[in-house]
Amino acid sequence: MEVIKLERIQLSSDLSISKTVHGMMHLSGWGLSKEERLTLIKEVLDTGITTFDHADIYGSYQCEALFGEALALEPSLRNKMEIVTKCGIVLESPNRPSHRSHHYDTSKAHIISSVEQSLKNLSVDTIDLLLIHRPDPFMNPEETAAAFDELSRSGKVKNFGVSNFKRSQFNMLQSYVDQPLCTNQIELSPYHLENFEDGTLDLTIEKKTPPMAWSPLAGGKILTGEDEKAVRIRAALKEIGSEIGTDQLDEVIYAWLYNHPANISVIAGSGKIDRIRSAVNAQNFRMDAHQWFTIYQAVIGHDVP
Repeated sequence: MEVIKLERIQLSSDLSISKTVHGMMHLSGWGLSKEERLTLIKEVLDTGITTFDHADIYGSYQCEALFGEALALEPSLRNKMEIVTKCGIVLESPNRPSHRSHHYDTSKAHIISSVEQSLKNLSVDTIDLLLIHRPDPFMNPEETAAAFDELSRSGKVKNFGVSNFKRSQFNMLQSYVDQPLCTNQIELSPYHLENFEDGTLDLTIEKKTPPMAWSPLAGGKILTGEDEKAVRIRAALKEIGSEIGTDQLDEVIYAWLYNHPANISVIAGSGKIDRIRSAVNAQNFRMDAHQWFTIYQAVIGHDVP
């Protein structure tokens, strides 16, 4: 099955992203040469995916540079893509010997220095979307907002958002930031329903800030797990897959997310182009309420009230 026209999601007046996003979290583990990384980037772009998701910490602070090294081989590709990256988590790493502990840092100085390093690593002049990676209980929102303002005025970052923020955390930061936070990158899958149930996803609809879903396959647990919940979900996925026209369970999972009215973009974090194509192909499938709830009720293990 081929997609005729990929859907895009408008996050702000000057930023739209592909509904499927390629995640770079595991890039350092894929064992690719820089030429092979470039080939993968081009193959991903050929599927219609234009958005690449990074974070400074991925691969113990190595993945951004591995991507940038490949992009530098063909810099013109930058004009065909949107780059997302995240900052705010501090990890102990041989690649960051000055870090003394694992903690969060959303100070102005840290955010700006992280962005400057990311720009260098990625071999780009501008980041399309910067996210605060985790809510910070020690956050001074005035400093975070000041960092956003400076990065926006300098042209180093075009848009801002958050990741893993709950309702109160999102609203608190937004009250200090001049421009709208345009997305919340959160864990969403048919295995983990927390953000469906606690109001986090509801807030993205209220604020008209389409969310980005990380770990949509629950780290593979849905596809390979032997616990009762995983087995139950797989049975429902097979049933609905037969109805909508696919025997690929990952495609059913992606379709379950794509069909939600929150206008979810899904991060597919595979180094295998066939698996990435499956995430794209899933945009073709439509689910009605009965089909969507068949999977939802398999997750919770009982009928809805």
